[in-house]
Amino acid sequence: MQQVDTLLHIANFSTLFVCMVLKFPQIFVLMRAKSTTGVSLNSLLLELIGFIVFVTYQMYYDYPPPTYLEYPILIAQDVILLLLILHYNGSLRQSLIYAVVFVGGWRLLTLEKWIIDLAMSLCTFISAASKFAQLQCLWRSKDSRQVSALSWALATYTCMGEFNQPTVFAVFLLLLLHSPLSCINRSIIRYTFKFVAVTGTVFKKYFF
Repeated sequence: MQQVDTLLHIANFSTLFVCMVLKFPQIFVLMRAKSTTGVSLNSLLLELIGFIVFVTYQMYYDYPPPTYLEYPILIAQDVILLLLILHYNGSLRQSLIYAVVFVGGWRLLTLEKWIIDLAMSLCTFISAASKFAQLQCLWRSKDSRQVSALSWALATYTCMGEFNQPTVFAVFLLLLLHSPLSCINRSIIRYTFKFVAVTGTVFKKYFF
């Protein structure tokens, strides 16, 4: 039992560390390329919604901060990514609209208990929709030069590293929910390398 607890602590700390740098490779790729081709804005927005819902739910029910500490860090990184995408798309002014919508939505979540409960029940579906949106964007653009395979590989690790409940039921539920997301993440990584090969791009460029 002690070994299991040790492994769980290692998984928790490693996941937290990975989350602290998860989006950095993608941010660096966009800053260098100054283009957002192949990067889905809808995917990023859905991911932000999912993160905000999860953090709001945890705070609403007074969960201890260590259970959701990585999500504010991910939200901050996603906000930077959103600003970069809007900047390179020439629509940075829309950031004010997004800010109003997200803040208003966040306040709406806490108005009634049933609202936050319903939003939380949809959180996994929102996350899956985010991954599918990125896959769809890659498939349509056939260009992955602005997509960081390293960021998606790290995201896959965090999906598998969040098995932090010791009960059998909790582990089964986490496997049920996170395994499909890990598969989608791996699909995005595979398509990223596929389109890199098609476009003849040097492999190492997309890891930073």
